[in-house]
Amino acid sequence: MIKLIKSDSELDKDLLIQSLSGRKIIAYMKAYGAGYDFCRFYKVTDESGIGFMFIINSTLIICTDGKLDATEELQFFISMNLPFRVEGDTRILQQINLGEHYQVLNRTVFELVPDNNMSFDESNVDFKPDLPEVYRILSEGFPNIADFSLWYTDTSHRCRHGISHVFTYKNCTTASIVFDIGDEVLIGQVATKVSARGSGYAREFLKWLAYFLNNLGKRAFLLALDIRVSFYKEIGFKEVQKEIVLERLDVEKDNIAKGEL
Repeated sequence: MIKLIKSDSELDKDLLIQSLSGRKIIAYMKAYGAGYDFCRFYKVTDESGIGFMFIINSTLIICTDGKLDATEELQFFISMNLPFRVEGDTRILQQINLGEHYQVLNRTVFELVPDNNMSFDESNVDFKPDLPEVYRILSEGFPNIADFSLWYTDTSHRCRHGISHVFTYKNCTTASIVFDIGDEVLIGQVATKVSARGSGYAREFLKWLAYFLNNLGKRAFLLALDIRVSFYKEIGFKEVQKEIVLERLDVEKDNIAKGEL
């Protein structure tokens, strides 16, 4: 059975906090609550187990207790909503059959490992950058990013509620804390201006970010499709998990941009 959630008290936070996808659900509930049509939360139950789903704009995230199965009702729900991306519990995603509408992409979860011997000039980091400028950097890295008004509304809202934080480095590279829940942080939206590519800015910035967050007592993670895995390994980040993501095939999007945001 799939039931629309109407308040955060209906979430099983002990279950959700065990995974990055579950923490993302908690974070967005903190940011938005359950009163918006574009940001909906669901509880899923059957004889085998329970789970929770969260859909915002065109992304669906599924988190379960590891026992829930991909029932016919769940597959029908996805087919009716046709999100661009489906992510979360890999066990569930492996059971879902959406035919020719979707492709399976491999994704790796990395933990940011600090380098205590690094030298870095923190004065080059802007802790409160101008968001329109951040969007300009992102739009060069991700040509198919959501339109500015949608991105700005969501990003500024999450930042105001203390869920997210945006940084820039030398006005050329950007990265964001997507959420900070229970001292675990997810990093996303990493991009560098085309004119600064090859400068090593992203490498320097991410190594500093690992050091900075570690000093705050936080474990930081990021998600990478296959095309970026070697880059994060070279930085020295630790591969902790493999997962899959389902993405629509009938929506044009640049391959490099897929799954990054």
